Amino acid sequence: MNMPQSLGNQPLPPEPPSLRTPAEGPGATSPPEHCWPVRPTLRNELDTFSVHFYIFFGPSVALPPERPAVFALRLLPVLDSGGVLSLELQLNVVLFVEGREVTLWGNLKEKMSGVKGPYLLQEARPGCFQFMSSLRQENVTVFGCLTHEVPLSLGDAAVTCSKESLAGFLLTVSAASRVARLRIPFPQTGTWFLTLRSLCGVGPRFVRCRNATAEVRLRTFLSPCVDDCGPYGQCKLLRTHNYLYAACECKAGWRGWGCTDSADALTYGFQLLSTLLLCLSNLMFLPPVVLAIRSRYVLEAAVYTFTMFFSTFYHACDQPGIVVFCIMDYDVLQFCDFLGSLMSVWVTVIAMARLQPVVKQVLYLLGAMLLSMALQLDRHGLWNLLGPSLFALGILATAWTVRSVRRRHCYPPTWRRWLFCLCPGSLIAGSAILLYAFVETRDNYFYIHSIWHMLIAGSVGFLLPPRAKTDRRVPSGARARGCGYQLCINEQEELGLVGPGGATVSSICAS
Repeated sequence: MNMPQSLGNQPLPPEPPSLRTPAEGPGATSPPEHCWPVRPTLRNELDTFSVHFYIFFGPSVALPPERPAVFALRLLPVLDSGGVLSLELQLNVVLFVEGREVTLWGNLKEKMSGVKGPYLLQEARPGCFQFMSSLRQENVTVFGCLTHEVPLSLGDAAVTCSKESLAGFLLTVSAASRVARLRIPFPQTGTWFLTLRSLCGVGPRFVRCRNATAEVRLRTFLSPCVDDCGPYGQCKLLRTHNYLYAACECKAGWRGWGCTDSADALTYGFQLLSTLLLCLSNLMFLPPVVLAIRSRYVLEAAVYTFTMFFSTFYHACDQPGIVVFCIMDYDVLQFCDFLGSLMSVWVTVIAMARLQPVVKQVLYLLGAMLLSMALQLDRHGLWNLLGPSLFALGILATAWTVRSVRRRHCYPPTWRRWLFCLCPGSLIAGSAILLYAFVETRDNYFYIHSIWHMLIAGSVGFLLPPRAKTDRRVPSGARARGCGYQLCINEQEELGLVGPGGATVSSICAS
């Protein structure tokens, strides 16, 4: 009626079909038919796929016996189709304690008022009372019918939530079962109608109540995931082509919309075993650390220790179940673990090349910066491991080739180092890379990745070169001539005997 003139020629949207009062049982007079009003709800948007619907003068809803209550929930296109529509009905239990009315909603809510109606009070022992609900005398059952676009009325006898080609979702609450919940993942957008009605009697046949007025509490909201996916899942916002939606990513074998299906879930013992295996397998880095310190590779030993520490606590924090222990933020632990693993490979191969100290230090620092950048770009990329490894192997091959040409002999020169160190270490490292790249999956992660830890640490122990000859100590009595600064003392300068021409007579030099 208040539309602007530019829209005056457009047709009005069709009104939803009216709900009419059903007739009572045989022999009862039916009240005149009339339309039941639809009560609107207030929409409050909190976040993406997070909306609360509030009822005016709610959340408690009084249901008189003669007519139902109808509510309309409006879901907007695109904005509301990717979440979970949740509906909760809770029937109250009215009790009275010494003139105070106590309404039970799961927690006790007290209302100060006088005793109303024929409620039953029984004294169990001095100072304590046992009370009966008013609804228990009438055997009241509240039925709810949630339908899309078209509301449905509920009959007196056979209560169903379907009519011809239209079907909805039926909810029931009574004194025996006071709470009913309904969840609809990815609901269809548009208007949803909820019809609530109270009936008396014992199923499957029900009749209209006479004097009992049921009161229910209605809670309706739209959330991204069901119960925030619980302890065994993570709620994620996903996009497929042009569709945006939220879903649970379950872990530890849990399934379901809210990660509540434990049919294929991992047991606590299995979770503990996988955690210990992933953490304790990092202790294989202890022998390479000791070997590196004995061979005077202190910087390499520090990198191995860094890798062992952060890999242990990262896997303790990365577990999908309840056996989880985090000493700091998960993202920091993951970054340090990946950086330490790549740096262990990098410093080992560069140490094998036996470059000049200045060149080696520059490569160490350059590798640390480039690997940090690569991990920030793609932390789970395969080339983050293969790229630095191939580049370091290229440096190693170039250094060994140049040294072999200069010496006119294959480097390393001893066959024992090739047979007992280089060949076994290369085979172990190659097997570890193949397992990491082509064998490791989510199902076998805990033991394949543990084998990866042990193989990488074992290959480092074989490939790390022995102590360089230039690192040996020189005896204090066998000092080479010409190595070091010389302090020359002119005796005539000290004694003031220098001639006018400035010629020096004699000098004493001490190295």
